[in-house]
Formats: sequence, structure tokens, C-alpha cells
Amino acid sequence: MYAQMIKSEATTDDPEKLKEFQARIDDDIKVEPRDWMPEGYRKTLIRQIGQHAHSEIVGQLPEGNWITRAPTLERKMILLAKVQDEAGHGLYLYAAAETLGVSRDDLTEQLLSGKMKYSSIFNYATLNWADIGAVGWLVDGAAIMNQVPLQRTSYGPYSRAMIRICKEESFHQRQGYDIMMKMAQGTEAQKKMAQDALNRLWYPSLMMFGPSDADSVHSTQNMAWKIKMNTNDELRQKFVDQTVPQAEYLGLTIPDENLTWNEKKGGYDYSDPDWSEFFDVLKGNGPCNVDRLEARNKAWDDGAWVRDGLMAHAEKKRAAKTAAE
Repeated sequence: MYAQMIKSEATTDDPEKLKEFQARIDDDIKVEPRDWMPEGYRKTLIRQIGQHAHSEIVGQLPEGNWITRAPTLERKMILLAKVQDEAGHGLYLYAAAETLGVSRDDLTEQLLSGKMKYSSIFNYATLNWADIGAVGWLVDGAAIMNQVPLQRTSYGPYSRAMIRICKEESFHQRQGYDIMMKMAQGTEAQKKMAQDALNRLWYPSLMMFGPSDADSVHSTQNMAWKIKMNTNDELRQKFVDQTVPQAEYLGLTIPDENLTWNEKKGGYDYSDPDWSEFFDVLKGNGPCNVDRLEARNKAWDDGAWVRDGLMAHAEKKRAAKTAAE
């Protein structure tokens, strides 16, 4: 009933209400679930938060595969904690999306059917232990770059969820960099593994920010609504500028012959990723797309009895309460 109220109230985009809504956004007053909001605002948030939540859940798969093969007990414990954190992030985000009038089951079904996407980076394989380091360093590093500004996003539940998520992602990035440091300072074979992981995951990490959106009408509106705080290009540039010195410290080489410091702009010039590869992965043709969705569908099917049992228990408690009243 509560969800329906939100949904119905968000459908009438009265010009005066839109003006008042934008004024509130401009004054940095958070939008809360019971507040009126434009339908486009609600739908954009559902899509963005839903895809973010799915990315956290699917993102457990390439790392969870290495928990039993971590080289030491300490590394196993750290990776186990990290994967557990990602599950928690998905939970926070699904809960935030539910305040917009969409159920968690509906979001999950959209993921399983391929209607709703998740971050393209998780369709690449983690082939060895160095990849786990590169995922923490590069992938979580890119995620932090994307997510820190979202602590200031205009929708209250999303903004508040991001505060804890960003704190934990910072830990994830540091543990990844620590793995890469150990590999880069290890044997020649280990350093080659670290460089190979960087070579394979560098451009997919740049793709995480999405294509240039400077001329996108939707991007302009989303930034006006403060759903999005920066353009994709701004965030990608910041990520490159931060990551290149880190790679140099490790003694590793960014796999980009065109990478040069541009004194005028105070940042690095770099090569764009192959965007045809990016869109091909989004269409489901990445190295691990099929495996990732098969794993999520299996988990959903295998857990049906748990969901059914919980719902039956909840219904029984409601019936008992009604009878007592």
C-alpha cells in the first residue's frame, strides 16, 4: 500500500510541482520517500540503484571463486570479508530502491531476464591471484571514484546508503593494492602475473564509467536533479590521474602507448577503450556473461524454498495477530 502511494503520487508532473521540486534540489534538500517526485526522477533512480545493487551482487562471483584458493589463511579471511561486504552493499541498495515503490523480487527478476544490467567489468574472468589484486585496486578504485560523489546525491536513502558503502570500498581498494604490491615486489614470475592482470583489466576498468555523456540530454537532466554529480569523462579522467602514479610506484606499466602528462590540463592524456567491445559485452557477448547469469538464476531457483518458507511464516504470524485482535 505504501509503495503504491509513492508510485501514484509520482506520476503527475505538474509544472508548479516540478518548479518547487527543482528549487528543493538546488537548495541541497534531500528528497525522501514520502515526498512528491517527478516520474522521470523515480524511474531513473530505480534503474540506477537497481543496476548498482545488481553489480554488488554479481561482483561477488569473480572473487568468491578465489576464496578457497587464496594463498594464505590471512588472505582467505580478508577476501571472505570483502565478498561478504559486497552482499551487504547489495542489501542496502535494494532496500533503498524499495522506498521508490519497486519490490526486490521485481528487480531481481529484471536482472535474471537480462532486462536490467550490471557493471560490464564483472563479465571478465579472474584467471589468477593477481587478478584479485587488480580487481581490488582498479575495479574498486573506479567504483569509489563513481560512488563518493553519490554520498551527496539528492535522494536521501541512496545518499545515506553510499556513506557506509564508500567506507568499505576504500578498504577493498587498499587490500587489492596490497596484493599487487606483494606480487610486484615478489619473484619475476609474480611480477609478470601482476603486469598481466593490469594489462587485461585496465581498459575494462575505464569502461566502468560508461561512454562520454557530455552531450547526453538524459545526463544533463540527471545532473540537474543531482542524481548524478559528475560526467563520465570527468570521473574517468580523475581515475586515470590517480591510478597512473600508483602503477609507477609498483613498477608496473599502464598498457597505453599514448599515455602522457598534459601540463595544460593538469592531467594525463590517454587512449579510450574499445567502445565496440563495451557495447558487445552489454549485449551479453562478454567472456563470462552467460556464466554470471546462470549462477544468479541457479541461486534464485535453489533459494525458492527459503523464500517460500519465510513468506509462509510471515503470513502465519499476521493471521495469528489478526485473530488475537
